[in-house]
Amino acid sequence: MANVTLESVAKVYPDGTTAVESLDLAINDGEFMVLVGPSGCGKTTVLRMVAGLEEISRGVIKIADRVINDVIPQERDIAMVFQNYALYPHFTVADNIGFGLRMRKVAKAERIARVEEIARVLRLTDLLGRRPRVLSGGQRQRVAMGRAIIRNPQVLLMDEPLSNLDAKLRVQMRSEIARIQREIKATTIYVTHDQVEAMTMGDRVAVMRRGILQQVDVPQSIYEAPANLFVATFIGSPPMNLLRATVLATDRLELAIGDSRVMFADAPGALRKALGKFIGREICVGIRPEHVLHQPVDAGGALPGLVVVTELLGSDLLVHVRVDAAPVVTEELIEVAADVDASTVDELRDEQAENRTMIICRFDAGSSIRIDDAIRLSLPVKRLHFFELETGLAIPADGAREQVALGAE
Repeated sequence: MANVTLESVAKVYPDGTTAVESLDLAINDGEFMVLVGPSGCGKTTVLRMVAGLEEISRGVIKIADRVINDVIPQERDIAMVFQNYALYPHFTVADNIGFGLRMRKVAKAERIARVEEIARVLRLTDLLGRRPRVLSGGQRQRVAMGRAIIRNPQVLLMDEPLSNLDAKLRVQMRSEIARIQREIKATTIYVTHDQVEAMTMGDRVAVMRRGILQQVDVPQSIYEAPANLFVATFIGSPPMNLLRATVLATDRLELAIGDSRVMFADAPGALRKALGKFIGREICVGIRPEHVLHQPVDAGGALPGLVVVTELLGSDLLVHVRVDAAPVVTEELIEVAADVDASTVDELRDEQAENRTMIICRFDAGSSIRIDDAIRLSLPVKRLHFFELETGLAIPADGAREQVALGAE
């Protein structure tokens, strides 16, 4: 296998449309790299440029430290798996998997041995004599993978290979593909718009927006330390909760959220310094649903809200709480909402017009919270994220990981 390097790679179409802008990305030998982002972000274009199906406008692409800009697809030693499995219906599973070897005039005995080896890895041994029409969607997907990997390509490219499967089969195939990739140790670039696939499958995840790489890191780091508002809201389901806050003081750190005040007792110097330049200005405060805490209705030092929706999800209870605070509505968030559903954008606009924010909390399923309950929420500062409203960039707050009480004055 081999490493893949993209250096300042760009794709600009003749009409001036920029699909990918100055992308720098290094994929290690044997790594499973996932490119994720909303529709039209450029992730599939990146895959096609690596494959040689799209010419690059500028930059350098290397496989195993060999520049391949002008190398034709057939000589790049890559294999692709697409959304459409494109199996030959009149061939058996064995014939479909071994087709590439047959075209390369590989000896029959060697071809049979390789097909049997790949079938073992893909758990298709009992299906080798069957034809595609009698296979399930997941089995067809594995046959398509077998056809791609049988000749040991240097790089395996996968373009949303699970998009045609139902929800249950997608979950099953996620683990199957990850297992197969680990077993064959193939350098893999996997494209998806599904952030759950990205987070559960990738060794590292590269988040893209409008042709620009937003962040690349291991999944947990992207979840726990998003680089900007786009990544914060695109990664995570339900997405991160966001609140507008005004920095009032940093000698004893104090924020205003609506009519409430956030006071940090003994805030560390790193946090005070990070937020010091924002005194008198609005910033964005974020927190994941599972990190929001709730207190009894008569408790002090908490943010008041009204429960408007509850969703029981087996072991968890999702609680939607309306709080009287200005919502965060930016271009990035509208783009993320639009990628989910047009109605989600309408909900954001409604919140903006009514000057309210919906906080989603993930509580234990045994919680007694009900619709129309008045509750109070507290936010542990060790779980808070801070962002600039103007740029959407994360505000670093190293060392700022202490408990904070959020209370209405």
